[in-house]
Amino acid sequence: MSKVLIIGAGGVSRVATKKCAMNSEVFSEIILASRTKSKCDLIASEIKESLHVEIQTAQIDADNVPELVALINEVKPDLVMNIALPYQDLTIMDACVQTGVDYLDTANYEHPDTAKFEYKEQWAKQKDFEKAGIMALLGSGFDPGVTNVFCAYADQYLFDEINYIDILDCNAGDHGYPFATNFNPEINLREVSSNGRYWQEGLWYETKPMEYMMKWNYPEIGVKDSYLLYHEEMESLVKNIKGLKRIRFFMTFGESYLTHMKCLENVGMLRIDEVEVNGVKVVPMELLAKLLPDPASLGERTVGQTNIGCVITGFKDGKPKKVYIYNTCDHQECYHETGAQAVSYTTGVPAMIGAKMLLEGKWSGKGVYNMENFDAKPFMDELNKQGLPWKIIEMSPDESYEVK
Repeated sequence: MSKVLIIGAGGVSRVATKKCAMNSEVFSEIILASRTKSKCDLIASEIKESLHVEIQTAQIDADNVPELVALINEVKPDLVMNIALPYQDLTIMDACVQTGVDYLDTANYEHPDTAKFEYKEQWAKQKDFEKAGIMALLGSGFDPGVTNVFCAYADQYLFDEINYIDILDCNAGDHGYPFATNFNPEINLREVSSNGRYWQEGLWYETKPMEYMMKWNYPEIGVKDSYLLYHEEMESLVKNIKGLKRIRFFMTFGESYLTHMKCLENVGMLRIDEVEVNGVKVVPMELLAKLLPDPASLGERTVGQTNIGCVITGFKDGKPKKVYIYNTCDHQECYHETGAQAVSYTTGVPAMIGAKMLLEGKWSGKGVYNMENFDAKPFMDELNKQGLPWKIIEMSPDESYEVK
């Protein structure tokens, strides 16, 4: 029986909050807070109507540490679940340190004025969390999050040594719009328009945006164009998976998406610096985010599936071994359960599971941790129970799902 404060009221929060309410034997009290309280009230009313669970709501400016401290002290939660924007990770972490409350998020810190995302500034708070006697769990979404746990499970239970990891993220959903993003437009477009990176033999190698593409045959979906990107879970996995020689991350994009994105980039709409228009300062990316469909509104009209997984190669008992661990998720099934499409669902469910691991004491510690720092099995067991079942394909060492 635990009390949680959830900060953020977008599509991912809608899923995480509803899944917490579905597990009321653990999440006995839920407080949902956001800058726009009406969004929290809407989610609360949906939960009351569908699950007959009452949750509290509050207004909060997650950029304001004193305001966060005041709310945490008033609510006195056992855990703060940060499902707001990655820009606000540091302020919420600071508030947790000041109040002595455990912290969880789904994505690493990103500076609002720089298109760069990394764990460095969050890892730097290790001593602060240790001194406060509390724990921070970073990246409890799907990627990062479940992908880290897939790798940890392979490392702990399937392999003696892991040498190669490819993380593969496919969204084969169709929302019917000419152009839209499946999560926060600013975060999404900054991520995919940045240079790609991969790690090999101790060094990071950089590629131009969308420079490297391969065709990958995703199980249960089919062949999709997959582009090499940089993604934050690689930064922690290279530290924590011993014996690793290379890790890469790929994500699927259709021609229409890439054409629209390139056009927007060419006319300056992906800029994150201010420009002056008729005496008013505007950030083009922020304006674009307001013009695009709200990702939280896509659930009802999105059809198709997602497939996210890891191809892992290494050795077991002196013999080469290769596995493909993945999950597929259906957009409409997710919508009917939670009112959100699968991209929000696959992030929101692991946020709840990560919180459950902490509150039940299955994962514990003092300091700042990534998902692969703990025993993967209880988390993997919960994925099967909570709507994200996974599969393992045993592959021959020279087998590949890449289509030449």
